Amino acid sequence: MTAPHEPAAATEPVAAPQDPAPDAPDAVPDVPLLTQPADGVPDVVTTPGALLRTIASLAAGTGPVAVDAERAHGFRYSQRAYLLQLRRAGSGTHLIDPIAFGETDDDGTFVAADLSELRRAIVDAEWVVHAASQDLPCLFEVGLLPTTIFDTELAARLLGYPRVALGTMIEQTFGVRLLKEHSAADWSTRPLPQDWLTYAALDVELLVELRDALAAELDAQGKRAWAEEEFAALVAGAGVPARRRTDPWRRTSGIHRVRTRRGLGIVEALWYARDTIARRLDRAPGRILPDAAISELAESATPGKDALRRVQAFSRRQAKRFEAEWLAAISEVEQVPDTELPTLHVAADGPPQSRVWASKNPEAAARLARAREALATRAAELKLPVENLLTPEHVRRLTWTPPVEIDHASVEAVLVACGARPWQREQTVDLLVAALTASDLSGPDLTGAAEVTDE
Repeated sequence: MTAPHEPAAATEPVAAPQDPAPDAPDAVPDVPLLTQPADGVPDVVTTPGALLRTIASLAAGTGPVAVDAERAHGFRYSQRAYLLQLRRAGSGTHLIDPIAFGETDDDGTFVAADLSELRRAIVDAEWVVHAASQDLPCLFEVGLLPTTIFDTELAARLLGYPRVALGTMIEQTFGVRLLKEHSAADWSTRPLPQDWLTYAALDVELLVELRDALAAELDAQGKRAWAEEEFAALVAGAGVPARRRTDPWRRTSGIHRVRTRRGLGIVEALWYARDTIARRLDRAPGRILPDAAISELAESATPGKDALRRVQAFSRRQAKRFEAEWLAAISEVEQVPDTELPTLHVAADGPPQSRVWASKNPEAAARLARAREALATRAAELKLPVENLLTPEHVRRLTWTPPVEIDHASVEAVLVACGARPWQREQTVDLLVAALTASDLSGPDLTGAAEVTDE
């Protein structure tokens, strides 16, 4: 399939790298490179007047609206959008700098822009987004919440594509290649380099056309209704704050080497001190102080100033200027009684990791193995990833603690409570009832069940 409006591509095919490794993802011989949008790269919208013209233009356009957002993940603490890209037939591509429309309040806190006027201009249109779960939170922050969406990445997953990155999907569908070298850039940079803007505009250049191609495939496979349920769930959850993880500091890299409650207290105190600094500066926590430094100091028998200065990362410029905060956090832990320090182990919120099921609860391990085998078979029949057929965590919770009365209604009630979609329940409830009620505990291999990850 070729793009209807023929975007500019390189005049010569891009040569493959010399001696590429077998199956290397970048080994793409004779695939033309998309270098420029068909209509050129528009100026970035940074003024109220330009924004009003953009709103009017998008409102006058027709059909779905391609929407994308660029963040500064790994560079900034916040997950806000630093550039918005929108494209619509009859309107063209628009690049909007949402930071230009935000403001800083009296205490120095940045207040995100309110782009609800833009939303009103396109709210009745379908928004086409690739990997919407990543972009919807930052869009919502600036007042952009769709009524309906089409997620091209999720559609590709439901269709069974093994690789669903936007560049891969564009290449497979249209036979042109996108450069993705700026995907991990620091988009909070100002001014944005011109080649970054070209990259950003190209991300929405063929997004609506990709949507049309995938929609046709969904119809052909009888999966359009499934996709619509998934898209509706994404929209419904867009404005719901993410549940904050309990004790997030326990995920600090290297914490498994910390063997004492006092050491865990050091990890906790330094983690929160770093988080406070990172939030204040809007910098990614790892760019202030890496996890490994926190864990290394917590392993010390005497984690004071001398031990801190022996950990190289604490002496680097980005961390050294906060030495007073690090030492204050450590000092507070030294005053905490042993009985009030963090415990070495905490009760899991839900079932334990499946690798221990065979020893802790063999019957549950057998149920899990049978359920996973049945779901894997059905997913293969439907040509979609098993994790899209049913969230693995739902399966673990159901098989660890099944209903007292196991039947279609009770199993479906559990899945409803977990948030499974109607199409997922239709495809899986009977399979799960059979897996839960089978009496042969020696059935599927329990070792295999333990080896499957819980993610």
